[in-house]
Amino acid sequence: MTAELDAAITQAFREESGQVIATLIRVTGDWDLAEECVQEAFALALRTWPRDGVPAKPGAWLTTTARNRATDRIRREAVGAEKLREAAELTAVAEPEWDESGVHDDRLRLIFTCCHPALPMEGQVALALRTLAGLTTAEIARAFLVSEATMSQRLVRVKRKIRTAGIPYRVPPANLLPERTSAVLGMLYLLFNEGYSASAGTDLLRPDLSAEAFRLARVLAELMSGEPEVLGLLALLLLHDARRATRVDGEGTLVSLEDQDRGGWNASEISEGTELLETALRRGVPGQYQIQAAIAACHATAARASDTDWAQIAALYGELLRFVPSPVVELNRAVAVAMAEGPEAGLELVDKLTADGSLPGYHLLPATRADFLRRLDRFADAADAYREALALTGTDAEHAYLSGKLAEIS
Repeated sequence: MTAELDAAITQAFREESGQVIATLIRVTGDWDLAEECVQEAFALALRTWPRDGVPAKPGAWLTTTARNRATDRIRREAVGAEKLREAAELTAVAEPEWDESGVHDDRLRLIFTCCHPALPMEGQVALALRTLAGLTTAEIARAFLVSEATMSQRLVRVKRKIRTAGIPYRVPPANLLPERTSAVLGMLYLLFNEGYSASAGTDLLRPDLSAEAFRLARVLAELMSGEPEVLGLLALLLLHDARRATRVDGEGTLVSLEDQDRGGWNASEISEGTELLETALRRGVPGQYQIQAAIAACHATAARASDTDWAQIAALYGELLRFVPSPVVELNRAVAVAMAEGPEAGLELVDKLTADGSLPGYHLLPATRADFLRRLDRFADAADAYREALALTGTDAEHAYLSGKLAEIS
């Protein structure tokens, strides 16, 4: 297989798998069957596309192939007229039903199905990431800071719950949207983050995932324009994405925030993001995504790195802890405190997190500690911390960045 063809198949999987699975879940009502048939469709693509060429519409080819696989499976397992009727229905081109919400989008329906209030919160988001984004169980486990085995069990349980409880595959009516908003926003944010800073692999960025998160966030903002946290999330995505082009150099090496070319930041995204944030804040109902967007705005609107209001950012992280009492937020606050008050103050907070064992296996904890130690000229201790971080990091770009920092002080 040529490198070009391999890249085309990889791109098709990244861009189309979520839509194909979402469509197949709608027409079959069986999550496991949908995932298995989509995997079979991609396996067939690997065998036939090198011979026949990449189809003009890869998504349509994969959807048709996966539907045919599902039809064959149902026919083989058919017992009675009901199963045969299901198989017959699958042979037709199934058009999405128009539900009460008026949203004609299989992927958004899938998100709301995953985020049903009868399901546990972490299971909701994990299942959506697994099914919609095509993330591996290992990648999702890293996002939740749990073992792969634990995450696998959660996914099995939540799919079983959807099946046994008969949870419908649809966007709920307007009066029921708020009870699912938190989980839906969490899923979109994690989806964006996996595209913005991949948890593993050769590339730090996965633009297809970020673009899908953007698209769905905009659909949701239209659907729930009165919800400040929905606007806050969209603002946050815009303000983060504005820096995307400058986060790696021409060779794919990670570029730190202070070294990024701010002239390369997307001014229109910054403008739209700050306007959305102001609109959300005027509602007077603060929330975690609005606060995170405010932090991102502090970075995005600083003309130079030295102009960044780190004291304000540290205060915002302190406020964020009221909504998200997370050790990751504590770590980010430590960085802001170090920038505002000096590395010694930041190191004190990071050492407390290390002593508490709050973030086992999280490479950014020793990486942050290494940076503070380096700035304090404690090079031997910094080198040890960089080595610890290198053993934990998942992407080649971050590994190369940390290796460079270690080389500077060795």
